[in-house]
Amino acid sequence: MTPIPTASRRLLTALVPLLLAACTGMAPVNPPIDRADPDTGYRTTRLLKPVTQRRNDPHTLVLLAFSGGGTRAAALSYGVLEELRRMQITTNGVTHPAIEEVDLITGVSGGSFTALSYALLGDRLFTEFEPRFLKRDVQGDLLRRALSPRSWGKLASADYGRSELAADYYDEILFQGATFDDLMRQDTPIAVVTGTDLSTGARFEFTQDHFDLMCSDLGKVRLARAAATSSAVPVVLTPVTYRNYGGRCNAQYPAWVQDVARTDNPERPAGRALLRYRDILALENSERRPYIHVVDGGVSDNLGLRGMLEAFEELEASPKFQESVNIQSLQHIIVLAVNSRSAPSTNWDRSPSPPGLVAELLQSSSVPIDHFSYESVELLKDIAERWANRRKLLVAEARLAGLSQAAAEDSVHRLTFDTIDISFDAIADEAERDYFMNLPTSFSLPEDAVDRLRDLGGRLLRESKKLREMLRQLDADNAAKAATNAADERR
Repeated sequence: MTPIPTASRRLLTALVPLLLAACTGMAPVNPPIDRADPDTGYRTTRLLKPVTQRRNDPHTLVLLAFSGGGTRAAALSYGVLEELRRMQITTNGVTHPAIEEVDLITGVSGGSFTALSYALLGDRLFTEFEPRFLKRDVQGDLLRRALSPRSWGKLASADYGRSELAADYYDEILFQGATFDDLMRQDTPIAVVTGTDLSTGARFEFTQDHFDLMCSDLGKVRLARAAATSSAVPVVLTPVTYRNYGGRCNAQYPAWVQDVARTDNPERPAGRALLRYRDILALENSERRPYIHVVDGGVSDNLGLRGMLEAFEELEASPKFQESVNIQSLQHIIVLAVNSRSAPSTNWDRSPSPPGLVAELLQSSSVPIDHFSYESVELLKDIAERWANRRKLLVAEARLAGLSQAAAEDSVHRLTFDTIDISFDAIADEAERDYFMNLPTSFSLPEDAVDRLRDLGGRLLRESKKLREMLRQLDADNAAKAATNAADERR
């Protein structure tokens, strides 16, 4: 046998680990379940109840939505959380930080990192998030890892793409291997992050309710992989693949499906809810779709509001859903949308020549997303107005039936619904607004830009006219409750 030359031996020694890595398949990242249990797992309806057992007011539902936008989005949403932590409010006679009233946070792409990190770290977020993520050159680190020969073997595998490399990196710097099972043990708001089903365009939600449809266990999925999925920008990063075992575990449909899917329903079902039902049916068909490929959540919902819109329309369309979430116990719903949408200035309209191909493609993909984000906020406001008008109608019907105004008001459930929009559009100074609008969508920003975004998030929240109105109403409600309690004690 002819001996192998020394140089060849060295080359072979270097290549063997890479070749073995390229041939090694990865274990399923979302293992199957035999039976879907609605009383276990990381579910919004189940977890909202224990959250309200803290100093959190059980009659008020506070929902935050953190948009996509890379580090720009993560820093702005972090600034809002910092301000909520500083802000003191009084509910039921107890003064505490406003952040304790937060029940649920949705996050997309860059916003998913803030949402998941707060759900995992709690108060530690405010000492660890900035050095571990916001002020780190995440984008540069990922590029260097992708170009490193040590990554080539993994990246050559069909089971390991650039997004998997990113997920491993996010674990090292931020999540440290934590899974959704770990979030079950935290006394923090629920974090719901989303991606986009590449085949159908549907929202892909990281909740056990959604994973039930795939007969899979969300609890074993790493938070880093969820964040990597939600921020998997098409082309730049690879889609993240999940196994679909749907149709084998007797998964229960949400309560609203019974009303929305009825063929004899005399009322027009909510269009958004009906579309979601069709997405459910498509996801359950694991014979045709044994794998689900997921990309950046911003493709389907860059503001993180679509799930809320669906839920509110499902509540309107389904009495069964209203019963299942005990909507009669709620008095206030507050949605705080943190939108880091940018709008870089261009000189295109000053020239008779159109922009180049790359610029055209980028603009064509971002414009529809930005317009849908604006529409989402306005649709939420429309729903709030619709609910208020419906209540007025029911009170008027009670008056026509012979009740006094006071009795008619008392006979109809009162539920206020407010939306607060935090975005660069609210900046009064044009030069300052242009600065933030022109910040890039990347995972690397100068430290001074991160600091300015954090400060801006807090300032815009403090300056919000809607927030001031809500705080005045809260003070009035507290005063009324105190007067009622004092009167009861004198009796």
